[in-house]
Amino acid sequence: MPPKIARFAGLGAFGACAGFVALFAYVAYISRHTTLGGMMPVLSVVTWISVGLVALALIGLHIVLARQLLSLSRGEAQQV
Repeated sequence: MPPKIARFAGLGAFGACAGFVALFAYVAYISRHTTLGGMMPVLSVVTWISVGLVALALIGLHIVLARQLLSLSRGEAQQV
C-alpha cells in the first residue's frame, strides 16, 4: 500500500472513532426517559450499556488499525 494512502486510511480510522461517539450520543439522547414519554429508565440504561460496549469495541479496533496504518505510512517495520 502506498504510504500516502495508508496515512489517509489511518486518519480515517481515527475519524470513524468520532463517528462512533456521535452515534452513541444520538442513541443515548433518543432513548432517554422524559416526562412526556420515552423508554422506561431501566431499559434506557440497558440500551446505553449494550450500545456503549459495542461502540467501545469498535473504537478499540479502529485505534489499533489506525496505529498500524500510520506506522506503515512512516515506513516502520511491521510485526508479524
